[in-house]
Amino acid sequence: MKINIKMKKEERYLFPADYMADPSVHVFNGRLYIYPSHDRESGIPENDNGDHFDMNDYHVLSTDDVMQGEIVDHGVALKVADIPWAGRQLWDCDIACKDGKYYLYFPLKDRNDIFRMGVAISDKPEGPFIPQPDPIRGSYSIDAAVFRDDDGSYYMYFGGIWGGQLQRYRDNKAIESPCLPADNEPALPSRVVKLSDNMLEFAEEPRPVIVLGEDGKPLFAGDPHHFFEASWMHKYKGKYYFSYSTGDTHLLCYAVGDNPYGPFTYQGVILTPVVGWTTHHSIAEYKGKWYLFHHDCVPSGGKTWLRSLKVVELEYDEEGKIQTIKGSADE
Repeated sequence: MKINIKMKKEERYLFPADYMADPSVHVFNGRLYIYPSHDRESGIPENDNGDHFDMNDYHVLSTDDVMQGEIVDHGVALKVADIPWAGRQLWDCDIACKDGKYYLYFPLKDRNDIFRMGVAISDKPEGPFIPQPDPIRGSYSIDAAVFRDDDGSYYMYFGGIWGGQLQRYRDNKAIESPCLPADNEPALPSRVVKLSDNMLEFAEEPRPVIVLGEDGKPLFAGDPHHFFEASWMHKYKGKYYFSYSTGDTHLLCYAVGDNPYGPFTYQGVILTPVVGWTTHHSIAEYKGKWYLFHHDCVPSGGKTWLRSLKVVELEYDEEGKIQTIKGSADE
């Protein structure tokens, strides 16, 4: 599929005072809130397991003007030391609001070094958040993204390969010999699961999120546009837009479907590669405009574990296709 790269658009580094990444963005009470992971210099060598991404707390940011306004840091909202079942590595999180309560969903390695999903609760969107005593039963892997549909149902999308441990599971069960599919086999998919009414458990078994190519078949593992991590879901003109990172091809891509479970048909590239290995995002509408929130490693001189939050306006054409944005590695 042809990529029509737009001219470079105005962009903004949102919080130059600190290294943060993986932004999940939502609007609460007329204000835009950003829930990033919090990078730090841990001294751990780089490896394919991502041990050098050794984040240990979350801050919450907010603003009332995306491109020009003050970005308020509300301070530490949750830290590893507060979580009863914690091991290490507090990676990408997301949030949902229901009945006046705010539920923060986070991946964290337990004391056996296995990623699980936890939940922490607050009365305010900025926290602080009080964690539940145990992880969500049946949860695994990383990169929670929570979507509220128009009927009031909530869905979690999750999963990440390599350090995110998704390759260790088949049919929601751990396998003894983790492996990746061959290039001519269907790619490992993200997962989606409906949340329970109390927002603290899965209401069902997680299902695969299937991305189909133009031929109507699932994308193969050798396709440069296959899923790797960083699921996100948003809705535009009645269609469900599932977006994700492709990992080692360093793209943000998207696919469109007719319901939150899919299948989704591949549409194109949202963002070309940025400086740094990872690329991760969220998409949100605020005050009549759509924005792509993401990160890169330009301010840290390319240190892939020290990332900086960015935002750029996102546009659709008349058919609902997202116009591709040029990433910082393409300059």
